[in-house]
Amino acid sequence: MESVRAAFRGSGNDDESLLDGVDNYCNLSWENRLYAFGACFVIGVFLSIFGSIEIFFQKYTAFALLYSLGTIVALAGTCFLRGPMSQIKKMFDKDRLVATIVLIAAIILTIVCGTVIKVPILAIICCIVQFLAFTWYTLSYIPYARNAVKSCFSGCTGIECPC
Repeated sequence: MESVRAAFRGSGNDDESLLDGVDNYCNLSWENRLYAFGACFVIGVFLSIFGSIEIFFQKYTAFALLYSLGTIVALAGTCFLRGPMSQIKKMFDKDRLVATIVLIAAIILTIVCGTVIKVPILAIICCIVQFLAFTWYTLSYIPYARNAVKSCFSGCTGIECPC
């Protein structure tokens, strides 16, 4: 269990700042942090599934809001594993920067397309981009996962993945 905890907490060599102290105020045990992460992840998945069901009832505003909220809740759950400030720093590491920016932009665009512009096909396209960006972002935390996906893509399609 200690090795799992160490993998999520990082090396701890980062410079301490006032905002880093936010991570230290959480008094949850490691087990409770895992439960909180799991609960957020499950709630996020259910919100996204319920949002996706709304497409069949042609409630595109509800779809965009619920799906995006599900992604946000699932992503917020990772803050229980590392701490909020540490997680935000990791999100903007050079390895995750593009995925993070695309994910945030896709969440915003999904909500805008579904609620303000009210163009269902654009909301659905943004949702697909959101899903792919969230998947790519998540794979960045698993060693060699991105390389495996790129190799699989290249092997299946014969096209070298540029990313």
